[in-house]
Amino acid sequence: MTSSELWTRETADRYDAEEAENSSPAALGPTLDFLAELAGNGRALEFAIGTGRVGVPLRQRGVPVTGIELSEPMAAVLRRKADEETLPVVIGDMATTVVPGAFTLVYLVYNTIGNLLTQDEQVACFENAARHLAPGGRFVVELTVPPLRFLPPGQVAAPFDVSERHLGFDTFDLVEQTLVSHHFTRDGDDGRFRRDTCRQRYAWPAELDLMARIAGLELESRAEDWNGTPFGPDSAQHISVWRKPV
Repeated sequence: MTSSELWTRETADRYDAEEAENSSPAALGPTLDFLAELAGNGRALEFAIGTGRVGVPLRQRGVPVTGIELSEPMAAVLRRKADEETLPVVIGDMATTVVPGAFTLVYLVYNTIGNLLTQDEQVACFENAARHLAPGGRFVVELTVPPLRFLPPGQVAAPFDVSERHLGFDTFDLVEQTLVSHHFTRDGDDGRFRRDTCRQRYAWPAELDLMARIAGLELESRAEDWNGTPFGPDSAQHISVWRKPV
């Protein structure tokens, strides 16, 4: 077991409804195009596959997908969408769990590498990705750039969403390099909000590049989004691709 917090059945049961906008064909299209092109005619492995938000439609595009997932309730929701033969899922952590075979693509999306709360575990995650990749295969990570420059001296919180049904802000521990995402979500129309929190370890792109080097991978590309917008000093997130040498 890694330091990742386990997602409960209650969270798993409402996850797809809360992520409906991010799961629409319009929102997922560029992600699926990007991943399918890298997978080519080979197999793909998704670390922290969750309820299959990405893995299921990628499999429907003809890419053989296998998943690793720590939360059994999340995997159970996925299983309602695809059976084991169609999309195998191994219960375990993404830093150490090994599945059979070699893959042309390993991917980890939606800031999920931050669920590993120590640097050692994040390095182990890169090493595990490299372990599963065939020569020439790629490891893809989608991750937010830490928004620390929005913090004036003495402030430890920064908002990331202020909308009618959701308030979200992060609080930072600048010594431990961790953050806690605070979510206040209005479930109904009675004005009451549900509070949830999630801990993560943030990492800079350069730190991830060093993790990749430790794992024997080489940076191939980095973009701001799945459409290939160039990554720059004002980019709030990045899609990074590292390649295993032939």
